[in-house]
Amino acid sequence: MLPPTVTAPPLAGDGSVTGTAVVEQAEKYLGVPYVFGGEDETGMDCSGLVQRVFADLGVDVPRVVQDQADVGVEVPSLDQAQPGDLIIPHGEGHIVIYIGDGKVLHAPRPGKDVQIVDNFYGPGEIATIRRVVPADSEVAVTAPPVVAQAAGAPASATGDAELIAAMQAMFAARTSGAGSSGSMQSLAGLLA
Repeated sequence: MLPPTVTAPPLAGDGSVTGTAVVEQAEKYLGVPYVFGGEDETGMDCSGLVQRVFADLGVDVPRVVQDQADVGVEVPSLDQAQPGDLIIPHGEGHIVIYIGDGKVLHAPRPGKDVQIVDNFYGPGEIATIRRVVPADSEVAVTAPPVVAQAAGAPASATGDAELIAAMQAMFAARTSGAGSSGSMQSLAGLLA
């Protein structure tokens, strides 16, 4: 018997949009010329590109970088960035779409086209990283077998610990470390 699948709630959109979908949609605009204030195939600037990519996927994102810097949830560090996340440097004058493997897609400046380049922002240069839609790993999480067994099997001393660990792992994908620990400590008290 396969373990149950738990679907995480979407950050934005209808739940079917993931970071990979954002990257795939953004890649359709490769080669489009940079045009300040532009937001279509004839030309676009960095924030117009971001807004257009998400709009194509049915996700409403503000038009300017300053507002885009507040959408979704903050990603704590570049090490935790996933494809589809938005990287905004200090000064909020530019925005790029992280596509994975240390690369970003962006509309750089007049005279250049939408392109993929190595990420050129170091951790000290980044004001915020935003996740607007779930990373692929956040969309479907398969629960460990102990959770599937818990409903039909009597709990044992080790079973309780395994159940708590499995539930904590499920919460960890959507909750801060402190939040999930506190929730799990409360659950442990109920099971004791």
